[in-house]
Amino acid sequence: MHPRSSYHRILGVEVHVVTWGADTAPPAVLWHGLARTGRDFDDLAAALSDTYRLICPDTPGRGFSQWSAAPDTAYCMASYARLAAGLLDALGLGRVRWVGTSMGGALGILAGATTLRGRLSHLLLNDIGPTLPRPAFERIRDYVGQPPDFATMSDFEAWLRTIYQPFGAHTDAQWRRMAETSSRRLPNGRITTHYDPKIARQFALYPRDFEQWEAYDVLAMPTLVLRGETSDLLLSEVAAAMGGRGPRAACVTVPGCGHAPALNVPAQIGLVRDFLARPTAD
Repeated sequence: MHPRSSYHRILGVEVHVVTWGADTAPPAVLWHGLARTGRDFDDLAAALSDTYRLICPDTPGRGFSQWSAAPDTAYCMASYARLAAGLLDALGLGRVRWVGTSMGGALGILAGATTLRGRLSHLLLNDIGPTLPRPAFERIRDYVGQPPDFATMSDFEAWLRTIYQPFGAHTDAQWRRMAETSSRRLPNGRITTHYDPKIARQFALYPRDFEQWEAYDVLAMPTLVLRGETSDLLLSEVAAAMGGRGPRAACVTVPGCGHAPALNVPAQIGLVRDFLARPTAD
């Protein structure tokens, strides 16, 4: 089934959503990383659309969702958690499966413990845990707020291939799609990333936004952690600790990538499919 694009007014901003699969199928939310868009899940959503209704939002300030007029209060985890609940309500969804990459996984932790408590039947955390190592925090803070710009799409794609090399294997077509769904033109005609640079203010204004052990310990749903083999964002000792507390997550190390597995190849898609099919106690 082909994807459908829709727009929803949530908490005063317009939120863009791409939906795959039948509207009557069990719903699953796929939430992207900090500076990415819902189009990152095209391959995964297409593969799972025979079984699920896949909801792939663009977080405000990214992709085709509206940029916030109040970035200092809107671009933070608490606001995103309220927005996630508002979006599910607007779509008429009760309980859902949740797959979150990086920030999208951190949002799943927080929302699952607060605004969506009792509404997440499964939680898949793609290369994210309840804490961030300081070097990774600083790396993300420094690059997100100062996106470069380029004269041509070819130059922009070459840059993406370099900075997102840790995502793992991509075909040329997948790299091209990433470039085309991650770009916007500036008034001078040059090409830059498809997000509001002000999303980086989160790291200065809410420096503990990604410190979420308290929320994690509240969770009780089946939880799976995927960790990129060379990830600098989810350390192996953190992933191990996640297996011993809170929802006692299972952890799978994904070879051949860092932060974060792109969920775009059969082996990784199979891990997601198998986990989402896992029965729950209720």
